[in-house]
Amino acid sequence: MLAKGRLIIISSPSGGGKDAVINALLKIFPNSARLVTTTSRPPRPGNKEGADYFFISKNEFEEKIKQDAFVEHNIYSENYYGVEKARLDESLKKHNLIFTQIEVNGKHNLDKRGIKHLSIYLLPENLDILRARIERRGGLNQAQIDERLEVAKREIAASADYDHRIVNAQGKLDETVQKVAEIIARNAGIDKKPALY
Repeated sequence: MLAKGRLIIISSPSGGGKDAVINALLKIFPNSARLVTTTSRPPRPGNKEGADYFFISKNEFEEKIKQDAFVEHNIYSENYYGVEKARLDESLKKHNLIFTQIEVNGKHNLDKRGIKHLSIYLLPENLDILRARIERRGGLNQAQIDERLEVAKREIAASADYDHRIVNAQGKLDETVQKVAEIIARNAGIDKKPALY
């Protein structure tokens, strides 16, 4: 793959803060962008097409799988999520850093395909705090919340092979962002210490 950019994976369990961290990192690093993934899940209130996700139907997603259009794809809570090859290539040609929030299976699929990346996993302080975060976001019933927590336990165990794992403590987002930014700066060969905002 001809590319000038560096792919950075920021993963966390549902409600673990990956969106907030990526949004902050985009303000810190010039010529960085978010890799927008494709999903078959319906948009949530406030979601923007092409900014949060590319929303397509389940049938369209399955058609793209048959065409081998994805670098990686997974099913999460009965919906497909995936990274389209063409979108990844295009993003890496245009930007120095590309951030993606794919989850653990997605990272492992990139490993299998030999796609270079830096991987950072955001850990919750504990599962009770994670449950409270998921509940605050709303839109899920108790069974769905329980399912997300079970998935979170499995993902946290499977994230042992990430390059870095950092606890994203409740109310300390700036500290988390600073730690992640410093890791990225070191790994991407950026010599100045990144400043928050």
